[in-house]
Amino acid sequence: MTATAKGRVLIGADEIDRTIARLAHEIVEPADAQSGLLLIGIRRGGEALAIRIAAKIGAILGREPALGFLNINLYRDDDVSHALPESQIPVDVSGRTVVLVDDVLFTGRTIRSALDALTDFGRPGAIRLCCLVDRGSRELPIQPDYVGREIPSAHTERVEVRLAAEASASDEVTIRADAP
Repeated sequence: MTATAKGRVLIGADEIDRTIARLAHEIVEPADAQSGLLLIGIRRGGEALAIRIAAKIGAILGREPALGFLNINLYRDDDVSHALPESQIPVDVSGRTVVLVDDVLFTGRTIRSALDALTDFGRPGAIRLCCLVDRGSRELPIQPDYVGREIPSAHTERVEVRLAAEASASDEVTIRADAP
């Protein structure tokens, strides 16, 4: 681990790329993932990760899965709201295996909001959760099906993931003390 002005680097670009490759393999391993798979990146943090996982799955299977993006602002139960592009779901979710993708899983509230938003698009056959970093400290009973790294952290710390849509030397996961 190295320290920077942005915080302590926990995961560098090479390890992130290897982790994304492992996650892609885990996602396509079950029989129900071989056809009808739909990856949905939760807007903002899950977008680049979903794009990268879809590309890795494409390299594994010879075809990329359907890929969409979900804006959960209307479904949040807190006052956090960001200007985000609208949801883009390119296919009907009904009956499909949907993998929700986000960069960091912490309290579970973002995922609860994403589940609510997703059901407005139809009734998937199965919903799975993939995240690059699991911080622990859940407030809701939500667990990832696919996780890159578990990084227990305090509520006073901030875990930040920087990812480009394609592999980049500047990809990194950092942790820093949050301002009080």
